[in-house]
Amino acid sequence: MGLRSIAIGLAAILSMALAGCTTSGTGTIMSTNYAAVTDAGYQLPAVSLQQLPSQFRRQIVDYETRERPGTIVIDTSAKFLYLVQEDGKAMRYGIGVGREGFEWKGTNRVSRKAEWPGWTPPPAMRARERAKGNILPAHMEGGPANPLGARALYIGSTIYRIHGTPEVHSIGQAMSSGCIRLINQDIIDLYNRVDVGARVVVM
Repeated sequence: MGLRSIAIGLAAILSMALAGCTTSGTGTIMSTNYAAVTDAGYQLPAVSLQQLPSQFRRQIVDYETRERPGTIVIDTSAKFLYLVQEDGKAMRYGIGVGREGFEWKGTNRVSRKAEWPGWTPPPAMRARERAKGNILPAHMEGGPANPLGARALYIGSTIYRIHGTPEVHSIGQAMSSGCIRLINQDIIDLYNRVDVGARVVVM
């Protein structure tokens, strides 16, 4: 290897380091994805990457599928959400999914998008929590304390949503009542890339 090749290689490594990039086994991750941000006047804290395994960080990966670009594919067993892109690629996000007894699968569409959505717990959820001694509000306005986080994508006419969460520890876990949750920084990114009417495939 000549000196010129060595210099080019070192420059590439240095530029990646300065840009805050790391490379996983499947894609390139920008560590700056999880910096603190201000959104609609709310401060979202930085996400500790020590709490978020590299496979669950937002990254572009190779992804062969018959689904068209713009489709959301949710792999509940692997805890990944894929946003299909052109040329055999997808943007992949780590997710939290429904706990045992709340799993589901099917195909639908994004019927609505909301920024800092309000939360109206369904009656069945309120009853379940009341039996445990937890009193849920009939409605909670949007904001940092809201369980739906910074954004929500509503799935058809179902009670399910793809939404944000500040609970980093829940990513890669089965803890929800059936909704799909992403870190707030990731749901903002997904929200900006997805249109109402987008196909959603849950496997």
